[in-house]
Amino acid sequence: MARKPNYKFERMERDRSKAAKKAARLDAKREKAEDKKATGDEEPGNEPASEDGPDEEIPPAD
Repeated sequence: MARKPNYKFERMERDRSKAAKKAARLDAKREKAEDKKATGDEEPGNEPASEDGPDEEIPPAD
């Protein structure tokens, strides 16, 4: 004889599995963001200009 299906339990198990997977992804994403922030990795175009860099005005030669 086949077992009686328990649809409610099966649905709850699937939902728990999905929630756990989603939480794990969110934690990984947070950790990656914290690591990136802690190490100071930024995109190359977002670096602030240094004070003695090429943006400084050069007086004209006489």
